[in-house]
Amino acid sequence: MAFLRAILKWLLRAALILLVVFAALVALWAFVPTVSTLMLARWVTFRPVERVWTPLDRLGAALPLAVIASEDGRFCRHGGVDWGALRAVVAASGEDGPTRGASTIPMQSAKNIFLWPSRSTLRKGLEIPAALVIDKMWGKRRVMEAYLNIAEWGDGLFGAEAAARRYFGKPASQLNLREAALLAAALPNPLRRNPARPGAQQNRIAATIVRRAALTPGLADCLKAGE
Repeated sequence: MAFLRAILKWLLRAALILLVVFAALVALWAFVPTVSTLMLARWVTFRPVERVWTPLDRLGAALPLAVIASEDGRFCRHGGVDWGALRAVVAASGEDGPTRGASTIPMQSAKNIFLWPSRSTLRKGLEIPAALVIDKMWGKRRVMEAYLNIAEWGDGLFGAEAAARRYFGKPASQLNLREAALLAAALPNPLRRNPARPGAQQNRIAATIVRRAALTPGLADCLKAGE
């Protein structure tokens, strides 16, 4: 019994330490350029990282709109987690688990910044509260700014600005909606999808993103300055 109490005490201390570290990082990265765990892993193993941190106001309107249309259509309306989509995914799950995800942009940001990429129940359990916290503490604009600056768009290539320059030879602020949609369409598989040389499937996905962005008013209204 004493051994079990000691283990429990150790676990509680570890949880408290992790909570304090998480709170400190949330506070720090509300103001300074965020980095992802993938970026940190590359630096630790002496692999190059290409990223040009760029404030949201200098990323233009096309890419945030395309990413919302592609990844999280209710971004401006939920509080970090789209509970309706999450319940639908859980309800449709078979014996082998969900066949699709319900990750919002805050959830993906929380995973990329604080957690690890491989799927697990533990990671998802941590991802949800972390997403709720950063959505509340940072607000929509900062969440989007962080997401677009840490998203992976190729081997060692992170962030919208570096991706726009590599694939289209221009800053992200000059992307048109079609180019932004091609970048957004690459996000689920950035190591295999090249926005500058899209295949037929990627072209179809990009076209769907463009239509969705054009036909859904107010998708990115929460990103307007002062909102």
